[in-house]
Amino acid sequence: MSFPEHAEFVVIGAGIHGLSAAWRLAERLKEKGESVEGRVVVLDKAGIAAGASGIACGVVRNNYFQPAMRNLMAHSVDVWESDPKAFSYHPVGYMQISCEAMHEDVAQIHREQQAIGYESVFIEGEKDSADYMRGIFDDWQAKGITSVLHEKRGGYANNTKSMYGLAKKAEDLGVRIITGTEVQELITESGSPAVRAVKTNRGTIRCDQLIVGAGPWVRDFWDMLGLPNKIKVKSPDGQVADGVDMWRFWQLEEGVLKVDPDTLLTNDGKIPPVIHVDTDAPLISDVDGSVITEDMWGIYYKPDWHFGGVQGGAAPYKVTTPAEDVAIDPYGPASPEFVSSPGFAHMWVSALAHCHKRFQGSMPRYHREPSGGIGCFTPDSFPVFDRFNENATVIADSNHGYKMLGVGRLVADEVMGDEQELLKPFRFARFEKGELHPTSHSPFPWS
Repeated sequence: MSFPEHAEFVVIGAGIHGLSAAWRLAERLKEKGESVEGRVVVLDKAGIAAGASGIACGVVRNNYFQPAMRNLMAHSVDVWESDPKAFSYHPVGYMQISCEAMHEDVAQIHREQQAIGYESVFIEGEKDSADYMRGIFDDWQAKGITSVLHEKRGGYANNTKSMYGLAKKAEDLGVRIITGTEVQELITESGSPAVRAVKTNRGTIRCDQLIVGAGPWVRDFWDMLGLPNKIKVKSPDGQVADGVDMWRFWQLEEGVLKVDPDTLLTNDGKIPPVIHVDTDAPLISDVDGSVITEDMWGIYYKPDWHFGGVQGGAAPYKVTTPAEDVAIDPYGPASPEFVSSPGFAHMWVSALAHCHKRFQGSMPRYHREPSGGIGCFTPDSFPVFDRFNENATVIADSNHGYKMLGVGRLVADEVMGDEQELLKPFRFARFEKGELHPTSHSPFPWS
């Protein structure tokens, strides 16, 4: 099939956001009784799930301190639950297990989850928290835990399988996905900032509407749109900082312990919720007894038959290279520079042993191959969903992204003319207005 000369809607990126936006656009056209053929085209320079969506841990949760994120994730969980089989989604739930420093933050999350009807249970106090966890795992031994938030919804999905399921939904409605197609330039016309065509290595395609859902490559498309890389940011207390970097990169720390996934089944032999632990208890090496850290630390993990073991991660670390110089390609495990740090395995496996007696002495089972990837973050570490240059909609998000299956669908509705309340708190103008999202005491920058 030849490369198209025109499409009404051109979507850049065949990951979670791009594919879900294309799926919804096709649905909207079908709902109006119109043909989709040739009208919605997705471009990706590599392939489906070739970027951040393809290496994601796959966790789906609503454990956010930020009300806007919580509302948005409740919508996304609804979408995950709409077709678990197609999305390879496992609705096992999610647990936030925390020390006293995070107690009030998590209590607030629970209160606000109840307010929106999102089912969760909150356990408080060190003894009650320990008893609750030992009711699930009889070898639970984490110290200093004073609260447990157990979300009954959420869970995890198998990353690549879910993306191919999503792609099929779009293609079945008439969306065309063209891989191996690298965008080289966004072409405007004299006197107008609107993007009228997308130049690629395979030809130029004219468009009426453009949606950019390119994950960590958003930095490059931001430049193509002529948008500022240094911005003004007003903090909630009224302080204004000028010349703030629009983008910063974080290295995502993830890996796999190559044990039988059944190792992490619950006392009654069931698949457990996804486990997330944040604590300020000293982390002691399970290898040599040394102190790894006395600062706040956090990990998440789950049994995963797709990865063939217990899979999870820890808090990311900042990439110190200036954002404009970060080499995003090759991406993920293929990167010679940006993969999980040398100390990650030691820290993460020791943290597993801190939580469960069953993982003591398991360091030799760590899967020692490159893992992880980089995420591109905004100044407040939360996404931007907004419209620029008259007809270009940007989904700027490459870490929350995978779990947010509903965002592309909301963006598509906005492109079709229906403004979405759930997206309003994520406009670009929030930085200058001082409408930043609140931050919690978590060691993770996105919680």
